[in-house]
Amino acid sequence: MKKILLSIPLIFLIINEIYAHVEHYNEYNYLEYELYRNNKLIGSHIYKFNRENEVLTINNEVKFKITKMGIDLYNYYAKGEEKYIKGAFSGFISKTNQNKKEKYVNITVDPKDKNLIIDGSSYKGKADKDNIIGTWWNHEIVQKKAQISAVSGRIIEQNVEFIGKEEIKIGDKIYKTLRFKFTSSDPKLSKDKKLNTDVWYEESTYLWVKAAFDKTGYWEYRLKKVE
Repeated sequence: MKKILLSIPLIFLIINEIYAHVEHYNEYNYLEYELYRNNKLIGSHIYKFNRENEVLTINNEVKFKITKMGIDLYNYYAKGEEKYIKGAFSGFISKTNQNKKEKYVNITVDPKDKNLIIDGSSYKGKADKDNIIGTWWNHEIVQKKAQISAVSGRIIEQNVEFIGKEEIKIGDKIYKTLRFKFTSSDPKLSKDKKLNTDVWYEESTYLWVKAAFDKTGYWEYRLKKVE
């Protein structure tokens, strides 16, 4: 891995340029990521982009399994749908089976003030319209003060630090990326609730390439396929 340190003015320039809309992803129809734990492949995360007139629908599916000596210790499956109309967020739904524990979230937009209405297993109520769903594919997340859990609807206030430019290798391909660190801004949160994730976006396309975090093991999402 090659890391390039940047001057402060250049960092601000790059962060400002990365702010954009979902139209940046018009050329993508399918994104597939492999999920690793302690460098062992355990599952996948797939996004499918469907476009009809001015409506963009992103269907995603996550599944993984942790086993030991042939015994399944942990099973996870989630399925969700994210929708945009004319580039503006219009709704999100998901259902998750987290090791036999059911979780869900339904998010709609209030037609009066355009703020978000959340009905989730961890939170029910209103949220600022500037918050974003915590699905890493959309690089707009780097400029947001809070993300909403795609599993339970919990609002996660965040700090985002631009680490710098890095060249990373996934398989046989080398990507020139921008690396960001996401951390929880609330110091009172318990360790299992705190956000502490590094995310890499390709510099030229803003495509999500990789994510990594340490929580009962070292986890990585690595880009496998793009269509």
